[in-house]
Amino acid sequence: MQQTEQTPGRTNAAAFNPKSQRYALLSAMFLMSMAAVGPGFITQTANFTVKLGAAFAFAIIVSIIIDFVVQANVWRIVTVTQMRAPAIANAAIPGSGYILAVLVIIGGLFFNIGNIGGAGLGFNAMIDLDPKIGGAIGALVAIGIFLSRRAGVAMDRVVYVAAFVKLALILYAAIVSGPPVAEAFHQTFLPDTIDFATITTIVGGTVGGYITYAGAHRLLDKGTVGVENIGAVNRAALSGIAITGVLRYILFLAILGVVASGVVIDLSGKAANPAGQAFHAAAGDIGFRLFGAVFLASALTSIIGAAYTSVSFLTAFKPEMTERQRNLSTVAFICVSLVSYILIITPPAAMLVFVGGLNGLVLPIGLSMLLFAAWKRPDLMRGYHYPRWLLILGALTCCLTWYMAYKSVGPIFALLGL
Repeated sequence: MQQTEQTPGRTNAAAFNPKSQRYALLSAMFLMSMAAVGPGFITQTANFTVKLGAAFAFAIIVSIIIDFVVQANVWRIVTVTQMRAPAIANAAIPGSGYILAVLVIIGGLFFNIGNIGGAGLGFNAMIDLDPKIGGAIGALVAIGIFLSRRAGVAMDRVVYVAAFVKLALILYAAIVSGPPVAEAFHQTFLPDTIDFATITTIVGGTVGGYITYAGAHRLLDKGTVGVENIGAVNRAALSGIAITGVLRYILFLAILGVVASGVVIDLSGKAANPAGQAFHAAAGDIGFRLFGAVFLASALTSIIGAAYTSVSFLTAFKPEMTERQRNLSTVAFICVSLVSYILIITPPAAMLVFVGGLNGLVLPIGLSMLLFAAWKRPDLMRGYHYPRWLLILGALTCCLTWYMAYKSVGPIFALLGL
């Protein structure tokens, strides 16, 4: 059979199959949305709700708007070019893809250290297991998934189950905590306080770094790309963003209800677990165990998503990696994350907040590269006329994230005392 010549890093679209297309879109949608509401976001939400109260709702809504613009652009660009992000960046600005790959892989490694710590905190809350042991178990489960013969199917099923568990438990916590919904809604649009470091950190924890590309790269690996799939891809992206938006706001309301009731949540202690304290205050010992389940489900999906997506950026250096090689590289990535977690002395909760901020600093770099490709490289777009309104929104969002990153560098690194 004759093969068509491909640009390096470009993947041909698979033959159309409605069933496989739906499966691919669901896989990408849930991977992106669960990565965006991982243990980092849960910990950040608890920290910032304690500090800002109902005014934190403004940061939530800003993160959702930025999420929409970023994901709508990234999914579309990857779908049309049929190339991974570093390959697009290299084609548009020679050498830039390597820089992006290094930044995303480093950010993903730090994030995965925090994710493994999140698994440890989850096991500790559920069954009083030592966090180091719990983190190791979570990492080993993820390693087992990528060593299985049907790694992709196993990964997708774990993400699906975890998504429904997380939604049900967070909704329960929000109901029992009795949040001041009217005040939260008011502060969503007219906040008393606007904190750029907080917004940058929460944006980084929900759409920055590897999370920006998780769903789009999953679509690419599934072969659901090409101009003919734009409509379906766009609907999946919007659905994924809707899921993350609902989860974020419900989680915020759950913790706000506790804070508004006057319960004091400790943020200063070395072993402080602010989200766990909030769930405990809302529903007692059962609530704390439920928090453990939420955190564990979030951690497992985020370990999988961070490792999978970070390793997909290794193709910048070795474009022809086989699926088996990527799975083995993913296992190695998780192993490095686990060893780092065991050796590191930074508390998991502090690490989870910091890496969100770090990914928020990486976000405008990658977004700038991909938007440049969409704007100035029509050859990469295969003749597709990219919507100007989406490019303009992307450019405005890019400028905003650059400004927020500039304003937030100092406060973000101060989170670790650097």
